[in-house]
Amino acid sequence: MTGESTMLLSYTATPKATTQEPFLAVLRELAQAYHAFSAYSAAHVRQLGLTPAQFDVIATLGNTQGMPLTQLAKKTLITKGTLTGIIDRLDEKGLVRREVPVGDRRSFCAVLTPEGEVLFSRVFPAHIAYLSRVFADAGEGDLEQVRRTLRGLRGRFQEQTKI
Repeated sequence: MTGESTMLLSYTATPKATTQEPFLAVLRELAQAYHAFSAYSAAHVRQLGLTPAQFDVIATLGNTQGMPLTQLAKKTLITKGTLTGIIDRLDEKGLVRREVPVGDRRSFCAVLTPEGEVLFSRVFPAHIAYLSRVFADAGEGDLEQVRRTLRGLRGRFQEQTKI
């Protein structure tokens, strides 16, 4: 049995544990907040003429000299296979180009073209302004508290995946 299987079997599930755990309400709100953010953000990104994944790539490459596909995949949370197709479509649109790094002919860097840089300089600030409406009445202290709480929650999950 794998360590993961053993770990899963070491927890005893009871009807109360599956329906009344207080943290389930937190997870539900977290998931619903993410879905609401995703829908809100995606609607605007589509108005800008991009898919959410294309926007994510352009926003991540903006103000950089480009980056290897593996690094871009980590930063965007897009799988490498999916990312290849996105880069292909952005390349076809003339927004991204592939560059082979000196000394490593097995990989390539994705780099915004001049047209991609112009697009980034137009869509990124517009999208930040669009998102800022949601946070207009939130104070800095409230935002910092939410950020710390989410970072702590992320850390708890990451610690558990290292076991």
